Amino acid sequence: MRRLMIGNEAIARGAYEAGATVATAYPGTPSTEILEFFSRYDGVYAEWAPNEKVAFEVGCGASVAGARTLVAMKHVGVNVAADPLFTFAYTGVNGGLVLVSADDPGMHSSQNEQDNRGYGKFAKLLVIEPSDSQEAKDFVFSAFELSERFDTPVMLRITTRLAHSQGMVEEGERQQVDLKPYTKDAAKYVMLPGHARLRHLEVEKRMAALREYVEESPLNRIEWGDRSLGIITSGVAYQYVKEVMPEVSILKLGTVNPLPEKLIRQFASGVDRLIVVEELEPVIEEQVKAWGIKAEGKNLLPLTDEYSPELLEERLLGRTTNTAYTLDTTVPARPPLFCPGCPHRGVFYTLGRMRLTVCGDIGCYTLGALKPLAAMDTTICMGASIGAALGMEKARGPEFAQKTVAVIGDSTFVHSGITGLIDVVYNRGISTVLILDNGTTAMTGHQHHPATGRTIDGVETARLDLEAVCRAVGVQRVRTVDPLDLNQLEAALKEELISGQPSVIIARRPCALLPDAGLGEKMYYVDEEACKGCRLCIKIGCTGIYWIEEERIARINPNLCVGCGLCAQICKLDAILEGGGR
Repeated sequence: MRRLMIGNEAIARGAYEAGATVATAYPGTPSTEILEFFSRYDGVYAEWAPNEKVAFEVGCGASVAGARTLVAMKHVGVNVAADPLFTFAYTGVNGGLVLVSADDPGMHSSQNEQDNRGYGKFAKLLVIEPSDSQEAKDFVFSAFELSERFDTPVMLRITTRLAHSQGMVEEGERQQVDLKPYTKDAAKYVMLPGHARLRHLEVEKRMAALREYVEESPLNRIEWGDRSLGIITSGVAYQYVKEVMPEVSILKLGTVNPLPEKLIRQFASGVDRLIVVEELEPVIEEQVKAWGIKAEGKNLLPLTDEYSPELLEERLLGRTTNTAYTLDTTVPARPPLFCPGCPHRGVFYTLGRMRLTVCGDIGCYTLGALKPLAAMDTTICMGASIGAALGMEKARGPEFAQKTVAVIGDSTFVHSGITGLIDVVYNRGISTVLILDNGTTAMTGHQHHPATGRTIDGVETARLDLEAVCRAVGVQRVRTVDPLDLNQLEAALKEELISGQPSVIIARRPCALLPDAGLGEKMYYVDEEACKGCRLCIKIGCTGIYWIEEERIARINPNLCVGCGLCAQICKLDAILEGGGR
């Protein structure tokens, strides 16, 4: 049966057909849907782990126990999982283990656009890269077989465009793969220095065997055409090359680490001019040049952002396709904003009004850095807010700390914020931490996490008690507030910032998009006679409030208002009243 699938669904299908029985992940765009699709199959186990390191460690255990295992994460998640990844490359597998790294060229939803093909060389892994949904399914199947054949974890590297683009996929039957027998083998799986030295030798033997394999691998192929120009490419960039220059000769690489030297030399010798087309880093180009092969690449194409057919047409063929449309008027900028009723909006309005230094984190609340709220000073990576606030305190002293707050979401706190909080307590900091508990992993599509009390399948489980965790690591001052009650929130911040000891404020209110958010039963309207046009309500950035310049008045869109009441609390003239109808 052929069916239209996004790349992430095809990967899940490939793992299922290959007989994988365990899959783990931490949600992160563009990888999230892989686990969501996989969890829907019968006879498999899938879990959201607290973070990517734990996800990979669970995957290691399942592999050692003999199960074919899939682990998925976005590119920056591999940084979190790097510690067990490098060591598991030494130990090797029992049941096949495939790690999906979903890179994000163009940074559609990420803080950087690192190229994780580099992990292949660094950790000494086989890295394979599909170019469409069908290959995504097929390559996963191959990855499990290669993992077991060469006793290695295999990285399947994809990008956002492949993860979320649709293509026709031929579904197959699930392969019944029995658990591999488990045998105690300390020399293989216990990485004491003496064992690890011997395993490193095995890794080098494996890489030598892989270098031989990739020369004949069906994952790589030459498509001979016009030999005046040859293109070496991989991944989704292959699709762009085929669309723009279907007549040229192409070496399509499915294995991007190790690279097939003999095959590349054969291809290079058969064309007059050689260009490497690869997004982000010149991984292939640099190796080709290191072998003494004359090639072009980044001298013609950019190091940053996604490629496109239009880009290749312009840079490689010197022509521009005029597909631009123009308007007679200027379209206003539409920056991303919090949803109407979002519990984070009042938090950042209050933090900005108090003129605090705000160390932020990764999640929906990162939007608090944008105008009109503009109330965030730093965002580095998952969990960094608390450590950054402590660092500021230690650099500039307690007086600065009394005007500084760390802001972190509930899922991110569980992911990697707890250790930062331990550091604050242990090193006698006085940082104030604001945990924005909206009861979900909202930014990636409302996935559950340990503090929601539900598994990936929605099954009830033990709920992590955030207040108890904070007290358990030594924080004496822990309090919970409603972020939609601005007076309560501001009073709590003022008290905790001057307390002279570590403190945690948990701002708890469900995401406005969740069924149990408790919003939508009432709404507000502007009393036009009372409104004086001060525009203060506009400064909270609610899409339900709009300004009419000709009348110098604010109005509330009844189709967007969910009745959170923030605007009514902010209005100094009592011109925003409850009532009205949709």
